[in-house]
Amino acid sequence: MTWQPAKVGDSEVRADRSAECRYSAGCDLLGVPLGRSGINSVATQVRLWQGIAGPRMDVAWIPAGVYVVDDVERTRLGASVELLGLEDVIRSAKFPTARTLGPDSAGALVEPLVGEALPGRGVSWRAGADASTAVPQIVADEDRWQALSNGTDSSGAATGIAAAIAGEFYFDARGVPTMAPTPTLDDVVVWRIPYGVALVKPAERQSAEGLVNVWVVSGDGGDGSAVVGPVFVWDDDPNSLTYAGPDPVNDPLAPQRLGLPWVRLRVERYTSALITSAAQADAVGRARLADSLGVQATLSFTSVCHPALEPGDVVEVEVRPGEWQRHIVDSLAYSLGAASMSCSTRTTARRLT
Repeated sequence: MTWQPAKVGDSEVRADRSAECRYSAGCDLLGVPLGRSGINSVATQVRLWQGIAGPRMDVAWIPAGVYVVDDVERTRLGASVELLGLEDVIRSAKFPTARTLGPDSAGALVEPLVGEALPGRGVSWRAGADASTAVPQIVADEDRWQALSNGTDSSGAATGIAAAIAGEFYFDARGVPTMAPTPTLDDVVVWRIPYGVALVKPAERQSAEGLVNVWVVSGDGGDGSAVVGPVFVWDDDPNSLTYAGPDPVNDPLAPQRLGLPWVRLRVERYTSALITSAAQADAVGRARLADSLGVQATLSFTSVCHPALEPGDVVEVEVRPGEWQRHIVDSLAYSLGAASMSCSTRTTARRLT
């Protein structure tokens, strides 16, 4: 491949952890040719960068996504393009016929599934995502993306490799296919945002949509082999508003006996054909719990632009003078060259004692 430099006009980068294409963008490319040897919606890839310059220093270039062209329109100065992350290539490369996958390790299955769609791209396995996890034999009907991420078979059992190893699959800002563990509030804080310095216009909101505080996780290959589980994982933090009690499975009357009338159970089940041990089921349950507890308290804010920030990063935000909250970044958006950016985050709500 040959990369050709291009000047960028108006542009916006959007990153969303809940979207299949984690990065998307729209921008004006100036002075670029269109067609087979230029910008086209069939084969062209676009890399965006955000530069930071300061006194007596070279420009520091920070990646802002690698994309395929979803839509292109000729303009007087070049082309206006709508861009989607490289997940779109995986989504489009469906299996021509149903394929049997495994048994093998997660790493041995993921690498060729990605390489067939995007030749020459190795997969990055971040700490906490175990490439050696054993994956039993499954049949993928047609969807390559669902086999890699969070798909289901005809019976409704989950068959996504990433979900079965308590992780998530995506392309990062450099365009690298990445298998990473599900982020939690216990992860390392990458940015502290002081009140009145970097933080502008915080808006807090709470919602019970998607809230689950008890997960029942099972492994069932549907082939007559022994079923794993069910394994139960719940919010066992007494200081959490979503506390499910000391043991909602074996002692469901404990909240009544202990005088905890505010305890409410919100239960969901998850079954995957790829879960082969109780330890794996427990890890999957804890990952799903981390996601489902964090949707109830969100924070939207505009701050000084931090182009190195990515969805899934943990930040500490001073929402009011002296009140710091730890949040996971779910989505962010900024214009290339702009001084500010907008972010949406989530956290768990804790009882004040």
